[in-house]
Amino acid sequence: MNIDPVAFSIGGLDVYWYGILISTGVLLGLLLAMRQARRYGISDELPLVFLFWALPLGLLGSRLFYVIFNWSFYSQNPHLILAFRQGGLAIHGAVLTGVLVLAFYCRAKRVNFWLMGDTLAPSLILAQAIGRWGNYFNQEAYGVETDLPWAMFIAGAYRHPTFLYESIWNFLVLGALMVLSNGKHHQGEIVTKYFIFYSIGRFFIEGLRTDSLYIGPIRQAQALSLVFIVGGIFLLRWLRQNQAEAPIKG
Repeated sequence: MNIDPVAFSIGGLDVYWYGILISTGVLLGLLLAMRQARRYGISDELPLVFLFWALPLGLLGSRLFYVIFNWSFYSQNPHLILAFRQGGLAIHGAVLTGVLVLAFYCRAKRVNFWLMGDTLAPSLILAQAIGRWGNYFNQEAYGVETDLPWAMFIAGAYRHPTFLYESIWNFLVLGALMVLSNGKHHQGEIVTKYFIFYSIGRFFIEGLRTDSLYIGPIRQAQALSLVFIVGGIFLLRWLRQNQAEAPIKG
Protein backbone atom coordinates (compact mmCIF):
# COMPACT_ATOMS: atom_id res chain seq x y z
CA MET A 1 0.00 0.00 0.00
CA ASN A 2 1.32 3.41 -0.97
CA ILE A 3 0.76 5.94 1.81
CA ASP A 4 1.05 9.62 0.92
CA PRO A 5 2.76 11.43 3.82
CA VAL A 6 1.44 14.75 2.50
CA ALA A 7 -2.08 15.59 3.70
CA PHE A 8 -2.51 18.66 1.49
CA SER A 9 -0.61 21.59 0.03
CA ILE A 10 -1.12 25.33 0.46
CA GLY A 11 0.57 27.67 -1.99
CA GLY A 12 3.13 25.05 -2.90
CA LEU A 13 3.90 24.22 0.75
CA ASP A 14 3.28 20.60 1.65
CA VAL A 15 1.52 19.92 4.96
CA TYR A 16 2.45 16.48 6.27
CA TRP A 17 0.26 14.09 8.23
CA TYR A 18 3.13 13.76 10.71
CA GLY A 19 2.93 17.45 11.56
CA ILE A 20 -0.86 17.36 11.78
CA LEU A 21 -0.81 14.43 14.19
CA ILE A 22 1.95 15.91 16.34
CA SER A 23 0.04 19.20 16.51
CA THR A 24 -3.17 17.38 17.41
CA GLY A 25 -1.40 15.49 20.18
CA VAL A 26 0.13 18.68 21.55
CA LEU A 27 -3.21 20.52 21.53
CA LEU A 28 -5.10 17.71 23.26
CA GLY A 29 -2.21 17.30 25.69
CA LEU A 30 -2.37 20.99 26.54
CA LEU A 31 -6.10 20.81 27.26
CA LEU A 32 -5.53 17.80 29.51
CA ALA A 33 -2.64 19.54 31.30
CA MET A 34 -4.77 22.58 32.00
CA ARG A 35 -7.44 20.33 33.48
CA GLN A 36 -4.89 18.51 35.63
CA ALA A 37 -3.38 21.81 36.77
CA ARG A 38 -6.73 22.94 38.16
CA ARG A 39 -7.08 19.65 40.03
CA TYR A 40 -3.68 20.20 41.66
CA GLY A 41 -4.48 23.80 42.53
CA ILE A 42 -2.02 25.18 39.96
CA SER A 43 -2.85 28.03 37.58
CA ASP A 44 -4.00 26.53 34.28
CA GLU A 45 -1.97 29.20 32.47
CA LEU A 46 1.29 27.60 33.60
CA PRO A 47 1.11 24.61 31.19
CA LEU A 48 0.37 27.01 28.31
CA VAL A 49 3.36 29.24 29.05
CA PHE A 50 5.56 26.18 29.62
CA LEU A 51 4.55 24.81 26.22
CA PHE A 52 5.62 28.09 24.61
CA TRP A 53 9.20 27.35 25.72
CA ALA A 54 9.22 23.56 25.79
CA LEU A 55 7.83 22.91 22.31
CA PRO A 56 10.56 24.59 20.21
CA LEU A 57 13.36 23.60 22.60
CA GLY A 58 12.04 20.03 22.81
CA LEU A 59 11.93 19.83 19.02
CA LEU A 60 15.52 21.06 18.86
CA GLY A 61 16.60 18.61 21.57
CA SER A 62 14.88 15.76 19.76
CA ARG A 63 16.68 16.60 16.54
CA LEU A 64 20.11 17.07 18.12
CA PHE A 65 19.73 13.80 20.04
CA TYR A 66 19.08 12.03 16.74
CA VAL A 67 21.99 13.81 15.07
CA ILE A 68 24.43 12.88 17.86
CA PHE A 69 23.69 9.19 17.43
CA ASN A 70 24.06 9.49 13.64
CA TRP A 71 27.15 11.68 13.79
CA SER A 72 29.09 9.66 11.22
CA PHE A 73 26.58 10.86 8.62
CA TYR A 74 25.92 14.39 9.86
CA SER A 75 29.59 15.18 10.41
CA GLN A 76 29.95 14.78 6.67
CA ASN A 77 26.69 16.65 5.98
CA PRO A 78 26.50 19.47 8.54
CA HIS A 79 24.08 21.44 6.37
CA LEU A 80 21.46 18.76 7.11
CA ILE A 81 21.72 18.93 10.91
CA LEU A 82 18.73 21.25 11.22
CA ALA A 83 16.85 19.87 8.21
CA PHE A 84 13.80 18.94 10.28
CA ARG A 85 11.54 18.35 7.29
CA GLN A 86 13.77 15.51 6.12
CA GLY A 87 12.92 13.48 9.24
CA GLY A 88 14.98 12.25 12.13
CA LEU A 89 13.67 12.98 15.64
CA ALA A 90 14.24 11.07 18.89
CA ILE A 91 11.56 11.20 21.57
CA HIS A 92 14.09 10.68 24.34
CA GLY A 93 15.87 13.84 23.28
CA ALA A 94 12.61 15.79 23.49
CA VAL A 95 11.73 14.33 26.90
CA LEU A 96 15.14 14.99 28.45
CA THR A 97 15.15 18.52 27.07
CA GLY A 98 11.65 19.01 28.44
CA VAL A 99 12.76 17.97 31.92
CA LEU A 100 15.56 20.54 31.88
CA VAL A 101 13.22 23.26 30.62
CA LEU A 102 10.70 22.33 33.31
CA ALA A 103 13.32 22.61 36.04
CA PHE A 104 14.30 26.13 34.95
CA TYR A 105 10.65 27.09 34.40
CA CYS A 106 9.53 25.94 37.84
CA ARG A 107 12.44 27.74 39.47
CA ALA A 108 11.59 30.96 37.62
CA LYS A 109 7.87 30.72 38.42
CA ARG A 110 8.42 29.37 41.94
CA VAL A 111 6.22 26.38 41.23
CA ASN A 112 6.63 22.91 42.73
CA PHE A 113 8.63 20.89 40.21
CA TRP A 114 7.07 17.58 41.17
CA LEU A 115 3.49 18.85 40.94
CA MET A 116 4.17 20.35 37.52
CA GLY A 117 5.69 17.04 36.44
CA ASP A 118 2.60 15.18 37.61
CA THR A 119 0.43 17.71 35.80
CA LEU A 120 2.24 17.28 32.48
CA ALA A 121 3.03 13.55 32.45
CA PRO A 122 -0.41 12.31 31.23
CA SER A 123 -0.37 14.98 28.52
CA LEU A 124 3.06 13.88 27.33
CA ILE A 125 2.10 10.24 26.93
CA LEU A 126 -1.15 11.27 25.19
CA ALA A 127 0.80 13.35 22.67
CA GLN A 128 3.19 10.44 22.12
CA ALA A 129 0.33 8.00 21.55
CA ILE A 130 -1.23 10.21 18.89
CA GLY A 131 2.05 11.32 17.35
CA ARG A 132 3.18 7.73 16.74
CA TRP A 133 0.62 7.50 13.96
CA GLY A 134 2.70 10.02 12.07
CA ASN A 135 5.22 7.20 11.66
CA TYR A 136 2.55 5.22 9.83
CA PHE A 137 2.08 7.92 7.22
CA ASN A 138 5.85 8.34 6.91
CA GLN A 139 6.26 4.55 6.70
CA GLU A 140 8.96 4.57 9.37
CA ALA A 141 9.63 3.22 12.87
CA TYR A 142 8.60 -0.26 11.75
CA GLY A 143 9.88 -3.63 12.87
CA VAL A 144 11.41 -6.77 11.46
CA GLU A 145 9.59 -9.05 9.04
CA THR A 146 6.85 -11.26 10.44
CA ASP A 147 3.97 -13.46 9.26
CA LEU A 148 1.67 -12.53 12.14
CA PRO A 149 -1.94 -11.71 11.09
CA TRP A 150 -1.59 -8.02 12.02
CA ALA A 151 1.63 -7.45 10.10
CA MET A 152 1.69 -4.38 7.84
CA PHE A 153 3.22 -4.26 4.38
CA ILE A 154 6.02 -1.69 4.70
CA ALA A 155 9.29 -1.27 2.80
CA GLY A 156 8.63 -4.28 0.58
CA ALA A 157 7.71 -6.81 3.27
CA TYR A 158 5.18 -7.65 5.97
CA ARG A 159 6.59 -6.26 9.19
CA HIS A 160 5.82 -5.64 12.85
CA PRO A 161 3.97 -2.30 13.06
CA THR A 162 6.02 -1.16 16.03
CA PHE A 163 4.58 2.36 15.80
CA LEU A 164 1.15 0.77 16.40
CA TYR A 165 2.46 -1.28 19.32
CA GLU A 166 3.88 1.83 20.95
CA SER A 167 0.74 3.86 20.35
CA ILE A 168 -1.40 1.18 22.02
CA TRP A 169 1.05 0.88 24.90
CA ASN A 170 1.10 4.66 25.36
CA PHE A 171 -2.71 4.79 25.55
CA LEU A 172 -2.60 2.05 28.20
CA VAL A 173 0.00 4.05 30.14
CA LEU A 174 -2.22 7.13 29.84
CA GLY A 175 -5.13 5.20 31.33
CA ALA A 176 -2.96 3.96 34.20
CA LEU A 177 -1.61 7.44 34.96
CA MET A 178 -5.10 8.95 34.97
CA VAL A 179 -6.38 6.29 37.38
CA LEU A 180 -3.37 6.79 39.65
CA SER A 181 -3.67 10.57 39.54
CA ASN A 182 -7.25 10.35 40.79
CA GLY A 183 -6.17 8.54 43.95
CA LYS A 184 -3.87 9.44 46.80
CA HIS A 185 -0.25 9.73 45.72
CA HIS A 186 2.89 11.58 46.67
CA GLN A 187 4.07 14.55 44.66
CA GLY A 188 6.19 13.32 41.78
CA GLU A 189 4.77 9.79 41.68
CA ILE A 190 2.82 10.27 38.44
CA VAL A 191 5.70 11.65 36.40
CA THR A 192 8.04 9.02 37.82
CA LYS A 193 5.62 6.25 36.90
CA TYR A 194 5.36 7.75 33.43
CA PHE A 195 9.08 7.13 32.96
CA ILE A 196 8.84 3.61 34.40
CA PHE A 197 5.73 2.47 32.53
CA TYR A 198 6.65 4.02 29.19
CA SER A 199 10.17 2.61 29.40
CA ILE A 200 8.95 -0.94 30.06
CA GLY A 201 6.98 -0.96 26.83
CA ARG A 202 9.63 0.89 24.86
CA PHE A 203 12.33 -1.58 25.92
CA PHE A 204 10.53 -4.57 24.39
CA ILE A 205 9.12 -2.76 21.35
CA GLU A 206 12.53 -1.30 20.52
CA GLY A 207 13.90 -4.83 20.24
CA LEU A 208 11.70 -5.37 17.17
CA ARG A 209 12.65 -2.19 15.32
CA THR A 210 14.99 -1.99 12.34
CA ASP A 211 15.96 1.69 12.69
CA SER A 212 17.27 1.87 16.25
CA LEU A 213 19.97 4.31 17.31
CA TYR A 214 22.98 2.52 18.80
CA ILE A 215 25.62 3.07 21.45
CA GLY A 216 28.18 0.64 20.13
CA PRO A 217 26.34 -2.71 19.94
CA ILE A 218 23.58 -1.57 22.34
CA ARG A 219 20.29 -0.05 21.28
CA GLN A 220 20.25 3.45 22.75
CA ALA A 221 16.52 3.44 23.55
CA GLN A 222 16.77 0.14 25.39
CA ALA A 223 19.73 1.35 27.44
CA LEU A 224 17.90 4.55 28.40
CA SER A 225 14.75 2.60 29.17
CA LEU A 226 16.64 0.43 31.66
CA VAL A 227 18.12 3.54 33.28
CA PHE A 228 14.65 5.11 33.61
CA ILE A 229 13.11 1.92 35.01
CA VAL A 230 15.78 1.31 37.64
CA GLY A 231 16.23 5.00 38.45
CA GLY A 232 12.46 5.46 38.63
CA ILE A 233 12.05 2.65 41.14
CA PHE A 234 14.63 4.23 43.45
CA LEU A 235 13.11 7.68 42.93
CA LEU A 236 9.65 6.39 43.88
CA ARG A 237 11.00 5.18 47.20
CA TRP A 238 12.65 8.56 47.82
CA LEU A 239 9.47 10.46 46.94
CA ARG A 240 7.38 8.42 49.34
CA GLN A 241 9.81 9.20 52.11
CA ASN A 242 10.35 12.88 51.36
CA GLN A 243 7.35 14.31 49.52
CA ALA A 244 3.90 15.22 50.82
CA GLU A 245 0.78 13.81 49.20
CA ALA A 246 -0.39 15.70 46.14
CA PRO A 247 -3.39 18.00 46.72
CA ILE A 248 -6.29 16.82 44.57
CA LYS A 249 -9.43 18.81 43.92
CA GLY A 250 -12.54 17.06 42.67
